Amino acid sequence: MAQEAPAQEAAQPETLEFQSEARQLLQLMIHSIYSNKDIFLRELISNASDALDKLRLETYRDKDLEADTADLHVELTLDKDARTLTVRDNGIGMSRDDVVNLIGTIAKSGTAEFLRKLKESQDAAGSQDLIGQFGVGFYSSFMVADKVTLTTRKAGTTDGVRWESEGEGTYTIEPVADAPQGTAVTLHLKPADDEDHLFDYTSEWKVREIVKRYSDFITWPVRMAKQASPLDAAEEGTEGSEERNEPEFETVNSRKALWARPSSEVSDEEYQEFYKHISHDWNNALETVRMQAEGTFEYQALLFIPSQAPMDLFMRDAKRGVQLYVKRVFIMDDCEALMPNYLRFVKGVVDAQDLSLNVSREILQQDRQIRAIRRRLEKKILSTIKTMMTEDAEKYATFWREFGRAVKEGLLDDPENRSAILDISSFASTHHAEKPTSLRDYVSRMKEGQEHIYYLTGESRTVIENSPHLEAFRAKGYEVLILTDPVDEMWVDGVGGFEEKSFQSVAKGEVDLGGDETSDEQKAEYEDLLKWMSATLTDSVKEVRLSSRLTTSPSCIVGDSGDMTPTLEKMYRAMGQEMPQIKRVLELNPEHALVTGLRKAFAENPADGSLAETAELLHGMALLAEGGELADPGRFLKLVADRAAKAL
Repeated sequence: MAQEAPAQEAAQPETLEFQSEARQLLQLMIHSIYSNKDIFLRELISNASDALDKLRLETYRDKDLEADTADLHVELTLDKDARTLTVRDNGIGMSRDDVVNLIGTIAKSGTAEFLRKLKESQDAAGSQDLIGQFGVGFYSSFMVADKVTLTTRKAGTTDGVRWESEGEGTYTIEPVADAPQGTAVTLHLKPADDEDHLFDYTSEWKVREIVKRYSDFITWPVRMAKQASPLDAAEEGTEGSEERNEPEFETVNSRKALWARPSSEVSDEEYQEFYKHISHDWNNALETVRMQAEGTFEYQALLFIPSQAPMDLFMRDAKRGVQLYVKRVFIMDDCEALMPNYLRFVKGVVDAQDLSLNVSREILQQDRQIRAIRRRLEKKILSTIKTMMTEDAEKYATFWREFGRAVKEGLLDDPENRSAILDISSFASTHHAEKPTSLRDYVSRMKEGQEHIYYLTGESRTVIENSPHLEAFRAKGYEVLILTDPVDEMWVDGVGGFEEKSFQSVAKGEVDLGGDETSDEQKAEYEDLLKWMSATLTDSVKEVRLSSRLTTSPSCIVGDSGDMTPTLEKMYRAMGQEMPQIKRVLELNPEHALVTGLRKAFAENPADGSLAETAELLHGMALLAEGGELADPGRFLKLVADRAAKAL
């Protein structure tokens, strides 16, 4: 007995605490942030389906894996007396470390931000939108159960694990010697409560209804144990217990892959539930896209454009890509080779006919067929967005608001489709206060003789609209695009133009709007002052010249055509890249009282030391007006204070 004590001690359940963020999420789940509690079963069946997919794939990769794949399925068992519902699969299973890492911890970037936004949400609808953006399906079990027991064994191993929790901040975990391959999740159900939208989930009709609604398309059979009728139970009671049969199971899902069915036979509701299954999003998709190619290489695709951007859309480690199948056999999630990064929000399935089943991610990058499929998928998605733009303005507005910033990355990454991307893009402009404009509409409104599409980049619309660079354009009625996304700083210099019209920044180069050229007389009057200011400010500017773009401001800063914008320079510095100082041009408004006064004072007394300070003030004001940063804010404020004191 003394020798057996250590084994008994080792078999005792170990109590661990949930990670703090997981604990917060559990409490939010338990306290009914989502009214449709039927969702829990869809999530558990989806997890089971994923486990079966992974086992099938692993057996292709590892021919020596000792795993039973003879009858892969999902099994549902109801127990009215014990008030339990068990979802069981014989898939890949989990090790002890898997259980702790995947269930005891939410190891996803952005979870803290998700919780913050969730708490800030003031209404149930907002909570639903947020919860759908994270893979928290298992946690939904606690909406309907006051205790959850999970038993699992990883395929190819002999050691099982039992996990159990009441959702109160801790869980127990212990080894199990006789666990079958796969995972079984047993929910100890809360009492039915109509007010809290809790149904009797031990009811066969209710469970059948949920499976039919949410999981009818699952590739694997979902089987439910038939519940014996009272007559069957009475007859069974007359027989010896040793002769009782195992419960009978029936398959309750059709198992029809939606992408393989004719579109006329698939309802919009079925498409939406399939989207939710593969994306783990609880919102409906914005658009459904079907493709079928025959000939040299065959494939089918069922793709979806979401209605809301995920919170990790711009996170570096976010997953992207669509699911890849080969002849209905799951190959991989998040197949990046099939979808470009700027369309990373697209979800769906591609089922190819001629690829190798053991294809790896590395081989995919080089596969000719995959590259061809990718090109066709890109063009199909872009054409779908174009149709949305021309036929459903409201839906397109939602799409562009959620994903436009990502799509514009394609102007840098995808030269082949650059024209198509420009054609589906929208931009804020000085023409509309609220509604963005397409480039095609902008070009249709251009003034006669206008050769450029004018734009100005900046950190916000407010900063841009208050910029002195816009004064002459506004005065003469020229429309200017207002570009505030970080990616806008980069693509405008790399894109040649649109409809034979080139892009021109109103803050670069010299502007010729017609009729505003500086007269020879003005040039002569200001020649000495400009030379002196150029020398005085030589450490800060490359040149001082008269401006034709100013109407009310005394000065502005402009760059040469090839210069990097201050915002882009700031972005590179923020990424740790050292950038050489870029000197720009200071332009003066020859009609402004401050500038004419400076010219007069300089002509009367060029040696006046205060004139250099006035030159500094003109330069500093120009920087601030465009939202820039002063090299020495303290000195600038002192100059302003001194001048104000003298004026008083």
